[in-house]
Amino acid sequence: MLYYRRKLLLAVLEVFGGSLSSKMLQKYLFLVTRGQEVKVYDFVPFKYGCFSFQAEQDLDALVKLGYLINTNVDSSDGYALIKKESMLTEIDMFDRQKIVMLRNDFASYSQNELIRFVYLKAPFYAINSVIAKDLLSEDELLKVANQRRHIEEQRLFTIGYEGISLEAYIVKLILKDVKVLCDVRKNAYSRKFGFSKTILERACKGVGIQYVHIPELGIESEKRQELNTQADYNKLFDEYESSSLQENWNYLNIIVNLLHQENRVALTCFEKNPLMCHRSRVAKAVLSLVKDDLPLTNL
Repeated sequence: MLYYRRKLLLAVLEVFGGSLSSKMLQKYLFLVTRGQEVKVYDFVPFKYGCFSFQAEQDLDALVKLGYLINTNVDSSDGYALIKKESMLTEIDMFDRQKIVMLRNDFASYSQNELIRFVYLKAPFYAINSVIAKDLLSEDELLKVANQRRHIEEQRLFTIGYEGISLEAYIVKLILKDVKVLCDVRKNAYSRKFGFSKTILERACKGVGIQYVHIPELGIESEKRQELNTQADYNKLFDEYESSSLQENWNYLNIIVNLLHQENRVALTCFEKNPLMCHRSRVAKAVLSLVKDDLPLTNL
């Protein structure tokens, strides 16, 4: 059984003739999902504009499942349908209407024309584009540049990825002009898509955020069992503060130095609530080493 988002992806390919370049498919998915009340794909501003890591992963999965094949036309990577079963009847009526409307409006567009349209419609997603200068006028490029945050204030952030997509997580960092993401997990691995080290580091690099993993400031997974109440978390973190954190105190200087160099640094781990995550204690220790009035914000 296919996830709904994968059925939607296949329906887009079906309506557009069975094959599309990766760039065009990403753009059409963006336009389709912007009208959804609950969006099945989120996007980040990447090197060719709006990009979904989840969609990329779904496409690879659909190739392995035998629904798609990889294509390469005019040096442009893409995908083509090989299973003939229609997915149009399997998706929501409003999504189906939106896809057909897009085909009617954009079927004659070239790849660059489609990308340009999306850049003009959603300039935020063009801020990291490597081709915007070739597609947009000076005035249009200025509108894109105005979407980029430039915040000089020194600030420490914490952020958890519980209950959020990789793309929404990265956009949160961009909107706060975070320059460095410090991963304070003991093991930078997650069963949640997008938050294992390799892909998280790739996502950060692609939007201009430095990724630093500091496993010495993490807590062993076996110590995180049987945490049922806030009192359980407090007991674990009190023990962490008095033992492991003290033993690895020098590693806090990595974060302190990054704060001095880049001004805007975020600490990350899993839990949404910082009081249920040891990153709150790491942040407290960092603040003790820098100026007392340094702002701390949980995203």
